[in-house]
Amino acid sequence: MASRSVVITGRGVVTSIGEGADAFLDGLYERRSGIADGLGPCAEFDPEVAMTAKEARRSDRFTQLAVAAAEQAVAEAGLPDGIEPERFGVLMGSAVGGLESVERECKNWLEKGDRGVSPLFVTMMMPNAAAGTIAIRLNAQGPGFSIASACATGAHAIGEAARIIARGEADVIVAGLTIAAFKSLGALSKAGISRPFDARRDGFVMGEGAGAFILESEEHARARGVKIRGRVAGYSATNDAFHITEPDREGRGATAAMLGALRDADATPADVGYVNAHGTSTPYNDRVETLALHNVFNGGAPPVSSTKSAIGHLLGAAGAVEAVASLGAIERGLLPPTINYEEPDPECDLDYVPDGPREAPGLELALSNSFGFGGQNACLAITSA
Repeated sequence: MASRSVVITGRGVVTSIGEGADAFLDGLYERRSGIADGLGPCAEFDPEVAMTAKEARRSDRFTQLAVAAAEQAVAEAGLPDGIEPERFGVLMGSAVGGLESVERECKNWLEKGDRGVSPLFVTMMMPNAAAGTIAIRLNAQGPGFSIASACATGAHAIGEAARIIARGEADVIVAGLTIAAFKSLGALSKAGISRPFDARRDGFVMGEGAGAFILESEEHARARGVKIRGRVAGYSATNDAFHITEPDREGRGATAAMLGALRDADATPADVGYVNAHGTSTPYNDRVETLALHNVFNGGAPPVSSTKSAIGHLLGAAGAVEAVASLGAIERGLLPPTINYEEPDPECDLDYVPDGPREAPGLELALSNSFGFGGQNACLAITSA
């Protein structure tokens, strides 16, 4: 990254296999699946862990999940004590906003008319509700907004937050994404099984959850004496400019995003020890991502795995949660597996860590890929502390 070095000092995660970053990582390494009946919901999530009952009633589920992840991250980073409010920001996006509230209030309007619609409808469904709620709770008066770029939203939020800090516009930013699960999407698996890169894959499985990082300038983190867990060393964003849902068939946008993140990190493909793939379990995405990885690594790709095999596709939140998984692989020296991978596809011919978890001593740099509908791609280069 240009100018100031950007480090990671806090993590927060809510998923179907664990709440809290370490519980989530434990679930991955224990090969647990949070998917049942074709969905990966956070069935045990209680919003009142992070907010009052009144606050929970006034918030859509996507905001509840985001607040919980953010609270975990700020607690781990020892915030907000001693932070200048004007230098403290929040970039918490959502691919779609409060769909649960939209559905409920539309039904209320159809059944009861105007009087049946909650006066809180707009503030519950707007995509920036999570970012605004977190900023209010933390008195974060610095840069704050919500990003929406479909499945690439989480990586974009983290990458853009890192650039804001690198430019000197903020010292600390809460960055991440959130999504509440829903079923009405044509790319879903009919079998209800998430099996990225497997020959039998037939679509993705929806999950829900949230992920957050505390990003901080290295100078600021060291002055606070807080533990530095890793670094956002590089970031790149590209567009396929090809199709509203299908990726470019030659993987050009994905290839450019990975190479751009490596350039930003002043690294080469040979420096990469692991790739956390977008790996959606759709026939087209997994094949094209494999092609893009061949383009980048010229036949020498490192191990690649998809955490969506365990928790499903969190849409906008996927990139944030997968960034936590990538950092976890570096910190623990252990690669998460791609579960449910049993039948190889000749067009998906890389090492997808089906036998994982796998030890990876000395892992220093991981790429985290996120490719969204609309052709919007993002890649993060995460390195050790």
